[in-house]
Amino acid sequence: MQETSPPYAEADYSNGYEFAEGKGYTLPEYPFVAPPEIASGEVRRYPIVIVGAGITGLSLACALAQYGVAALLLDEDNTVGVKGAASRGICYAQKTLEIFQRLGIYGRIAGKGVQWSVGRTFAGADEVYSFDLRQQQTHSLSQQPPFINIQQFYIEGFLVEQISALNRARPLIDMRWKNRITAFSQNEQFASLTLSTPAGDYRLQADHVIDCSGAHSPFRAWCHAAVTAQKGDDRWCIADVRFKNPPPVERHTWIEAPFNEGRAVWQHLMADGVWRIDYQMPPEASPEAVSREDVVRARLNTQFGRELSTEECEIVWVGPYAYRSECLDRLRHGHVFFVGDAAHVMSPFGARGGNSGVQDADNLAWKLAAVLQGRASPQLLDSYHEERHEAAQLNVRITNRTTRFLRPADGAERLFRTAALGLARRHLFARQLVNTGRMSTPNTYTHSSACGPSGGRATQNVALAWPDGSRGELMDLLTWADGRLLLLIFGDLSPAAAARLRALSARADLRCVQEIAHGEAAAGVEHVVDPHGHLQASCHVFGHAWALLRPDGYVAATGESIDASLVNALALAMGTGGQMQAGTEGKAA
Repeated sequence: MQETSPPYAEADYSNGYEFAEGKGYTLPEYPFVAPPEIASGEVRRYPIVIVGAGITGLSLACALAQYGVAALLLDEDNTVGVKGAASRGICYAQKTLEIFQRLGIYGRIAGKGVQWSVGRTFAGADEVYSFDLRQQQTHSLSQQPPFINIQQFYIEGFLVEQISALNRARPLIDMRWKNRITAFSQNEQFASLTLSTPAGDYRLQADHVIDCSGAHSPFRAWCHAAVTAQKGDDRWCIADVRFKNPPPVERHTWIEAPFNEGRAVWQHLMADGVWRIDYQMPPEASPEAVSREDVVRARLNTQFGRELSTEECEIVWVGPYAYRSECLDRLRHGHVFFVGDAAHVMSPFGARGGNSGVQDADNLAWKLAAVLQGRASPQLLDSYHEERHEAAQLNVRITNRTTRFLRPADGAERLFRTAALGLARRHLFARQLVNTGRMSTPNTYTHSSACGPSGGRATQNVALAWPDGSRGELMDLLTWADGRLLLLIFGDLSPAAAARLRALSARADLRCVQEIAHGEAAAGVEHVVDPHGHLQASCHVFGHAWALLRPDGYVAATGESIDASLVNALALAMGTGGQMQAGTEGKAA
C-alpha cells in the first residue's frame, strides 16, 4: 500500500503577528500547481533553485530571467508579503531603485510610492537635526530619488507580474507556490532537496541552491552555518494609519518623544496615504497589550494632542515587533548561497535590511548568469561572499550603533547621548552625533578578488545623451550590455588603441562605449555624450581614462591606457585571474 503524505501545513509565522489588529491588507493569492515530478516520480536536476519568493528571491529570479537564465523558484506560501502582517519593509534606497529600474518595475514603484528626501529629528519638542538627501553627493546624480516609501508587498507583487510577463516571452522561471523544503543534503556534485506540497512530496537536485527563505532559514542548521548574533531587548509597536488631514511628507523621528513617555518614534508616509508610525515600547512590554487598537488610539491621541475620531484616523494595521542582529560567518556553504535575511538580520534603522537583500540578489545574479553561460570561471562565485559579507558586517555595525544610541545602556552610553542631544540643540557640529539611523547607501567592496585596487565602488544612474541628442541614462547602457562587462572610454582614442579594443572585444566578454564631448568625432562605433561630466564623475575617474563596469553597476577597475592593466582587470572581473591572454602586454595607448 502506498504511504499517504500528511496534509500540507499552511505557512506559520511567529514574529508577534498573532497579536495584530486592524482590518489589514488584501494580498493576492497565486494558484498551486502540482509539480510534474509528483506524477512522474522523476528526480530532476536544476541548475538553480531559489528558496523563498520574498523581495530578495523574486529580485534574483527576475534578474536571472532578464539575463536569459532558467531557475526554479519555491515558496511555502501562495502570496506576497505575510498574511496578517504589516507593511514590513517600506523605505527603498536609490541603489535599490536603480536595480528595480533594470528589472523593469521602477516606473510602477515610482507611480505607487511616495518620494522623500527630507528628514527631521526631534529631541523632546526641539528639532535638533534635519537633512535633505538630494544635497548629498552620494544621491545627487542619479535619475532615481534618494528614497521611495512603499509597502514591501507591492514590490513583491510587481516582481511576480514582471516575471510572469518575461515568462510569456521566454519561459525561464518556474514559480511554484506552496512548495516547502523538508530535507536537504549535498555532496561535491549537487544538492538534494525533499519538498512537501498539497499534492504530495517529491525530490529534486540542484547545482546551486539560493537560500532566500529569511531569518528562520532551515538551511543554516542543515549547512552547520556559524552565526555571529546579538539579541536586544528593545520592543516596538507598528501602527499603519490613514489620516483625513495628513502630516507633511517628511521622515520625522523623535528620540525622546514627550507623547511616548520619552521613548523614540518614527513617522513615514507610504503608498495609499497610509502612515507608518513606529513607537518604541518598554523592554518588558507585553506584545498583546501594546498592540490593542484602543491602546494605539490613545497613543495617537497623545501624539496629535486631541482625540482623533475614526473618520479622522483609520487604523489599517497594528502589531508589535522586536529585532536582533545576525550575520553568517560564510555566505556560501558548498552549493548553497545565503542571500538577504537568510544571510544577515539587522535592526531597521537606516533602511538597510530589505535594501541589502535586493543588492545581495543583484550581486549574485549576474555572476551566476556569467558562469552558467560559460562566460566566467566558477571561481567568480566566491566573490559573492567576499563582497556581500563585507557589506553585511558594515550594515550590522552601523545599525547596532543606532540601536545603542536609541536605547543606551546606563553609564557611558547614556551620558554620551545626553551630551550629544544637548550640544545639538545649540551647535551645528554636534548634529552629526545624533544617530537615529544612517540611511542606506551603496557599499564599497575593499576585499573583492573580482575588483582591481581602483574598483569596488558603485556608480549612479546618471543621465547622458545619445549621438542624436536624445536623452539616455547609464542603466540603458548596462541593459544594452546584456549581462556583459561594459568598458567606458573617456577622451580621445587613438587608432592603435581602437584596434586593440576591437581585438579584445572579440575574445573577451566585453562591450565598449566611448564618451565624447558634444560635436566631437568618435573613434568608436558605440559612443555617447556626457554633457555635464556626470557619467565620468559617477565612474570615479577624471581626464583621459577608462572604467570597467560590471552588470550590477559597480566599477570593477579603472585605468588610463589600453594595455595589460585592462586585460588583467577583465580577467579579475570574470574570476579567471591571470588566465586571459590578450597580446597587449607592454603596449599602451
